[in-house]
Amino acid sequence: MRGPGTWWRGKSTPAKVEAYTRGSFHFFAVMEVLAAGVPVVREIEGGPGAVLLLLVCVHAAISALTVSQAVDWVCGRREQPVRTLWTLGAATALISVVALALALHGPGGEEARSAAGSAIGVVIVFGVGIIALGLDSRRHVYTLLAGFAGGAGAVAVLTGMPVLGALIIALLVLACCGFITFTAVFSVWLLKAVYELDEARETRARLAVAEERLRFGRDLHDVMGRNLAVIALKSELAVQLARRGRPEAVEQMIEVQRIAQESQREVRDVVRGYREADLEVEITGAQGVLTAAGIACEVTGEAAGLPVDVQSALAWVVREATTNVLRHGNAERCTVDVGVAEGRVVLRVENDGAAGASDGGGGSGLAGLRERLAAVDGTLEAGRVEEGVFRLVAQVPLAGAGVREAVV
Repeated sequence: MRGPGTWWRGKSTPAKVEAYTRGSFHFFAVMEVLAAGVPVVREIEGGPGAVLLLLVCVHAAISALTVSQAVDWVCGRREQPVRTLWTLGAATALISVVALALALHGPGGEEARSAAGSAIGVVIVFGVGIIALGLDSRRHVYTLLAGFAGGAGAVAVLTGMPVLGALIIALLVLACCGFITFTAVFSVWLLKAVYELDEARETRARLAVAEERLRFGRDLHDVMGRNLAVIALKSELAVQLARRGRPEAVEQMIEVQRIAQESQREVRDVVRGYREADLEVEITGAQGVLTAAGIACEVTGEAAGLPVDVQSALAWVVREATTNVLRHGNAERCTVDVGVAEGRVVLRVENDGAAGASDGGGGSGLAGLRERLAAVDGTLEAGRVEEGVFRLVAQVPLAGAGVREAVV
């Protein structure tokens, strides 16, 4: 059975920020009921207090719905909730007017008027702040703030308050609403930035794979392009000579055979160069990429001096492990350790943030690594060792290590 901690650790960083944003602004609705609704019931007796409490609860419910739709809009999952925003704005204004009427003409004494006045402030501040979640420009945010602050000042003047007092009310509304609005705008900016950074990290990993494929394709084209063109020309020449009964056709086909064999050796060299990699260079590159992605990477051990075949096989393990750390899970820490024990080179790559990772039994990446390591009598173990921690261990014997030459 999964607990709350497992649920939270299983989320990616953008999902955590989204959940935090939703929870924070949904809690505003709860705070609104506690700060405005409860005092109203306690201080304003009878039907008017119950009605105002009901209106505050309705406003809180609309606010919670607006939060959900606005966050979905920010994350690109739905259209901008324009109707819901207008509904919340109208409800905020209406409830403020009702609370003002109770404060001026409702039953009760000074405590009742104070409770109604507090309800006005709470409803306006939270309403404006939550509306700001769904706005897409600064101009709209400034208009929202100016509208409610100016409206509060105008209503104060209409109720007989001196101009100076109305101005103070307008400034207070502007300051309080501005603070909550700034919080909402900053939360939206942060949520968008986190999702964009996560998308950029995935794009960078895909580009690295694409660049490697392009390099291999370019090298293969350089090797085979000229030779295939020569083979085509000489084959055509041999056909023409054979049709004329010329003995030179045999010489041309012998030349074609020689070029084909040479092409085979050159392709084999390209593939060998592609497969063989320097372990120390790969570890350094992995550390740089992970650090740039915001993942603390610690490297221990020494890779220099190991046989070329061993380094080539283990370098591929580092490549695949780095890709998995970047593209899967939500790692914050990664360790790479290289050591020699009992005549075997042991490479360990361990990272956190792998609550949703598989046990390493499937996947073409790990299967390919096992095939490469099998060529040097090596082994690979991968899986979760504890909650949220994924470990990959590759072992290659030093004695008699040698990569079997692939047949191309």
